[in-house]
Amino acid sequence: MKVLIMAAGIGSRISRHLNGQPKCCVRIGDIELIRYTVELLNKKGITDISIVTGYSESFILEALKNLEYKAYKNNFYDVTNSIASTWFAQDFLEDNDDYIIMNGDVFIEEKVVDLLLEEKNSPLFLSDSSRIEDADYKFQWKNNKLVKFGKELSVEETTGEYVGIAKINKTDIPFMKKRLNELISEQKHNYWWGDIFYRSLEQKDVFIKDINGLFWAEVDYIEDYERIKAYLEKVNNNG
Repeated sequence: MKVLIMAAGIGSRISRHLNGQPKCCVRIGDIELIRYTVELLNKKGITDISIVTGYSESFILEALKNLEYKAYKNNFYDVTNSIASTWFAQDFLEDNDDYIIMNGDVFIEEKVVDLLLEEKNSPLFLSDSSRIEDADYKFQWKNNKLVKFGKELSVEETTGEYVGIAKINKTDIPFMKKRLNELISEQKHNYWWGDIFYRSLEQKDVFIKDINGLFWAEVDYIEDYERIKAYLEKVNNNG
């Protein structure tokens, strides 16, 4: 298993609280979020990790000091989205292993990684059916397959919120890279990397795994950060 972590973005919605740091460098407990994630993956035996940096890269490099990883950089982070970050890191995507692809600003509890390692379906995107009214990027699925997607879905159309993590089996990597390069050639630099699959539903099913009941949070707003701190405090107190 290999992991590609997207950590190039500015995070404008919470940036005023971060003093110039990327979102993935917020401190949770006594370490940065991005370091927590890499150490958690290492604990699960996953050591082949690549990270796409961009905005304030130096904070990320400092946070990951003495850890093993490969870094790619999206120098156009301010005018592109994660599909461009994926394009810069496409050499990392080979059809000899399965991949977890995730946003660097997502905190997950350990059981989420265990679940991903057990899953066989691909492409598989994690979602949370407990988050509908407050959902950011929304999914509608039926029979565990994606039907609709996007920030504009109504509450009635929404089945759950995208968690920001997916698993892609090695058999889907050639398709992924082909569509990636087609979309980049069409100047779709503002797409998320997941659009490679979302916008190809007529060619390939996209599977959804509902992780309702497991803890996760994407650091988009200060309230998300407070939720993480409250969760960790509860875990530590229960000890």
